[in-house]
Amino acid sequence: MMTGGNIRWAFFVVLAALLEATWMRGLSVQGVVPDLVLVLVVYFAIVEGEERAMFTGLLGGMFQDVAANTPLGQHVLCLVIVGFVLGRMSQRLVTDNPYIKVAAVFLASLVHGILFITIDYVQKVDIDAVYTMSFSLLPKAFYTAVTTPVIFFVMGRLRPRLVRNHL
Repeated sequence: MMTGGNIRWAFFVVLAALLEATWMRGLSVQGVVPDLVLVLVVYFAIVEGEERAMFTGLLGGMFQDVAANTPLGQHVLCLVIVGFVLGRMSQRLVTDNPYIKVAAVFLASLVHGILFITIDYVQKVDIDAVYTMSFSLLPKAFYTAVTTPVIFFVMGRLRPRLVRNHL
């Protein structure tokens, strides 16, 4: 049974996926859009642990798969792996420092991108994986990392309401 906090959490994950698929296209730089769902996965991995991060990756990844017209599960798998690993690592990191958060998002974005491109390369051998990594992966990881302070600030302000209802 979903509580009010879980419903709000699901709402924010779906909202981030929808914003990324629609509105953020207007803020694209050289065709690169920040990955809002990945930032939420990292946020919940740091704040709540791997379980919430993995569920965030599952829900947000399904919406990303549908929006990007990729095989269902490709974004999900990559986000769930990143959420699990970062959730386990966050117990050993000093996560109060904003630079650590930005670095975590940057590295998570790189890992997510490498996993995604590897899966894509296995499915479609004719793609140029090295070109995609250098001209799409790095700019996307950087742009996603730049959005980290804003999203972490907004989620930090909203979190007391979520936690109050047993998120």
